[in-house]
Amino acid sequence: MTNLLLYIVTVLIWGSTWLAIEFQLGVVPIEVSLAYRYLIAAAIAFAWCALRGNSLRFDARAHGYFLLLGGFLFGLNYLAAYSAQIYITSALNAIGFSAMLWMNIINARIFMGSRIDAQTYAAAGLGIVGIIVLFWPEVRDVSWSDQVLIGACLSLTGALLASFGNMVSQAAQRRALPVMPSTAWGMLYGGLLNAGLALAQGKPFNFDPSAGYVVSLLFLAVFGSVVAFGCYLTLLGRIGPERAGYAVVVFPIVALLLSALFEGLTLDAHIFFGVALALLGNVAILTRRRATPPAFG
Repeated sequence: MTNLLLYIVTVLIWGSTWLAIEFQLGVVPIEVSLAYRYLIAAAIAFAWCALRGNSLRFDARAHGYFLLLGGFLFGLNYLAAYSAQIYITSALNAIGFSAMLWMNIINARIFMGSRIDAQTYAAAGLGIVGIIVLFWPEVRDVSWSDQVLIGACLSLTGALLASFGNMVSQAAQRRALPVMPSTAWGMLYGGLLNAGLALAQGKPFNFDPSAGYVVSLLFLAVFGSVVAFGCYLTLLGRIGPERAGYAVVVFPIVALLLSALFEGLTLDAHIFFGVALALLGNVAILTRRRATPPAFG
């Protein structure tokens, strides 16, 4: 699959998961829902690897990477992101999570020794400004209560943990650990981590049989987890976290368009301006020249 197609699939799927997450909140504890999501996703990923003949046997060092991947990318980050949406709107959560782009740039410099050029910084800045403009009415009208501050901190914490997960994935790929088997093990560990947290807190392992919960859970497990993460982590290994991370700026745009289609959202001028800024940054970051052959094309 080409890098451009990997990017498009990632953005389209993750853009639609914002709506699905809303159906996961309420009846079932967040930790339990996440355990269900990632244990289902792990089972599917393991089955896919088995069908393709991928080896699932790795040494203890590799499992160290998988544990970190599960904790950062399939466990604690989503626990923070889901929890944030209890306190703040999905729009503000999208803005908070889009900070992962800058975190990826900084962490790639610190942990991976990546050299970041001025065009990447400028493109990232355009993207973040575009997202803020996109959701400007909610940003303008927000009341900085304790609830909002808690939600903002949780959202930023989720973004930081996800960025650490991105670094772990890139480090694992540099050591020739294959993406899908790594993802399968990471999802298993992430699901078990959330199950353990639920047990430690005495949370009930109940289930919501409503169509909304079941369909959204399956969508998040199959498409939002196995397919999207398989595409994204492959892309991350090919073009680096500072560029692949721009997906977190673009997928809120997809979520907004879906809201206009299914929820009657009015597309005002600030939305078009915000989208234009974010897409301009997207073009800049994906077309910058590199010392290595271009990743898109």
